[in-house]
Amino acid sequence: MQTVALARNAMATRFEIVLHGDNPTHLRAAAEEALDEVERIEAQLSLYQSSSEIAQINARAAHAAVLVTPELFRLLQRAQQISSETNGAFDITIAPLLRAWKLMGDRGGVPDEQTLGAARAKVGMRLVELNEADRSVRFTREGVMLDLGSIGKGYALERAASLLRESGITSALLHGGTSTVCAIGTQPDGQPWRIAIEHPENQRASAPPSSQRHLATVPLRDESLSVSAVWGKFFAADGKIYGHVIDPRTGTPTQAAQLAAVVLPSATESDAFSTALLVSGSLDHDGIQKLRPEMRTLVYAEGKDGPQIVSRGMSL
Repeated sequence: MQTVALARNAMATRFEIVLHGDNPTHLRAAAEEALDEVERIEAQLSLYQSSSEIAQINARAAHAAVLVTPELFRLLQRAQQISSETNGAFDITIAPLLRAWKLMGDRGGVPDEQTLGAARAKVGMRLVELNEADRSVRFTREGVMLDLGSIGKGYALERAASLLRESGITSALLHGGTSTVCAIGTQPDGQPWRIAIEHPENQRASAPPSSQRHLATVPLRDESLSVSAVWGKFFAADGKIYGHVIDPRTGTPTQAAQLAAVVLPSATESDAFSTALLVSGSLDHDGIQKLRPEMRTLVYAEGKDGPQIVSRGMSL
């Protein structure tokens, strides 16, 4: 049994693939094709590349319907469905709020009430019209922007994994930064892939390296694990700490949880639902978990009486 590992930077993160099989030349070719697919999707979904389909939609859809590829239209439909299912906790129109909080390429800052109100008026999937007849996208007001950052990495991994399976790969692990892991089959010894979730307490400045520990270790077999957390980016203002994950419904950084993890067969959905679960926290945990019978979940929140952990199907 041979092992091949490749990595490439895309979507502002590092994508890594480890494959097992009998033919290293075939494994390497399959991995290169999968990473090429990640780069292709980045060129399609990027908010910052003016030639991307998403950038074209953002520039034109408030003035006229924009025709998009069938692939992107299906992804937008999935995002619209998940937004509806989660009562807006997941929303790809979040960009105006991220901009208001200076979280798009900046270090963050608290907006005034007028700026925040103007941004909130431009957020919500109700402002996006998807016309299935001609696969077009139209915004119903000026200033709406799509940002697929909360679903794009998972979608890229799902597409990459699909290509690997088509190439006959039966044992592989794909990793997109610290957010999503996609497992194909099992490890060479037949055991499931085991992925550790870092404990939020490790992020405390006072925590020495020797005390760092894992919150959970999750076995995966033809499944994907996505982890959303507030510690990725944050800023301080007026003695208060603000995270980078905005609740689309309130327009403010979520304080419902510090970490949320979701396991599903689809990396696209695990990515999206982990964001929704982080935004909603333990209060709506059961409602989100019931949306997919096979979903495994974990939520970590800081309560008045200490850490609160809610889990369905994940062993701590």
